[in-house]
Amino acid sequence: MNPVLDELIALLSLEWIEVNLFRGVSRDIGTNRVYGGQVLGQAIKAAQNTVEDRNIHSLHAYFLRIGDHNAPIIYEVDRTRDGQSFSARRVVAIQHGKPIFTMAASFQIKETSVEYQEQMPIATPPEQLKSINDYLGDLLERAPDKFKLTTSLYAPFEMKPVEPVDLVNPRKREPIRHLWLKAADKLPDDPVIHHILMAYVSDFSLLDTNLLPHGLHVLDSNLQIASIDHAMWFHRDFRIDDWLLYVCEGVSTSGARGVARGRFFTRDGVLVASTMQEGLLRFR
Repeated sequence: MNPVLDELIALLSLEWIEVNLFRGVSRDIGTNRVYGGQVLGQAIKAAQNTVEDRNIHSLHAYFLRIGDHNAPIIYEVDRTRDGQSFSARRVVAIQHGKPIFTMAASFQIKETSVEYQEQMPIATPPEQLKSINDYLGDLLERAPDKFKLTTSLYAPFEMKPVEPVDLVNPRKREPIRHLWLKAADKLPDDPVIHHILMAYVSDFSLLDTNLLPHGLHVLDSNLQIASIDHAMWFHRDFRIDDWLLYVCEGVSTSGARGVARGRFFTRDGVLVASTMQEGLLRFR
């Protein structure tokens, strides 16, 4: 397997230290905080470790405090309920004796019923697009080490933006972004791996979409940006090592906050997951 992808899967795996208690580690991403997608993926893994024969279908999470990447994170799982079809779990992530993150998640046995979905938007196929690294180019070479660490977040994935953002001179435009993505190598069939990797990558660029109509960018040093909450719904089976179109749309910016929603489609137009996030968008 691609070593960078293998490293990420290891990062999202947890040490089982006691019944319902798990320990995770973090990586330095060039900021003073832990990447939210990492905590989200690890929390799903912790909850899934307490569930048998059921896969996650929804989660609702809150980021409470900045995570410290130099300290381990303890995940405590509450086995709220196990019914005939659904299992409910609550997860608290703890550092230095305080909760930094909470999540409620639901798991379901595999069932079938009526089927409907919204349509996939028309987008240029990935084969006709440049990689995100092509757009960074010289900027990445001249960038400080901290920025290089931040951009390493997407190294385990291939990413091809349909409408690339000019990082040097961003212009005002509609708050819509289309991004093709997939894991950098073939993955095992275990659906848990695909779920936690999608959760990890869903935090990438979603909140930034709210900056587009203002001509702002996440690298603007005058902005303070942080995730407040994150929700996801997994609709259908998928593989994240196949191309997925991540459609991100800004919904609202007000009160120093922004709300954005995202949808994941397969190349065949199948809607496999949806997500929404609210985050802090504050001028320093």
